[in-house]
Amino acid sequence: MSIEKETEAAPRISTFAEFYLYYLREHSDPLCRRLHYIGTTLTLIIYAMAIFVTPWCLLAAPVAGYGFAWYAHFFIEKNRPATFTYPLWSLVSDYVMFFSWLSGKLPAQLNKAGVTGFPKQDRENGGP
Repeated sequence: MSIEKETEAAPRISTFAEFYLYYLREHSDPLCRRLHYIGTTLTLIIYAMAIFVTPWCLLAAPVAGYGFAWYAHFFIEKNRPATFTYPLWSLVSDYVMFFSWLSGKLPAQLNKAGVTGFPKQDRENGGP
């Protein structure tokens, strides 16, 4: 979905379960998800550093997490990050997606959301 298409008025999502499926569709490209995993991993490291080193490390968490994620959306998925419309659900969904990936549950969730294993650009052009 292009950034232009997404700015059109759309019905507001009212449940987290519904939002999470939308969130997964907005992360259909595996490279986009990988960049999210890098950012999320860095935030977890930063949280640990804040506990054991100095709380000032927390200032780097948004830069690490959102930096990788927004790059992935603007330059890979070419869509608008869900953070701009649903900030809290988007943050929670990022960690749900990350831990689902680690636990092996993500493929079933992607399937439920209608996301196939290949990048969005390929789907739009007829398949892999």
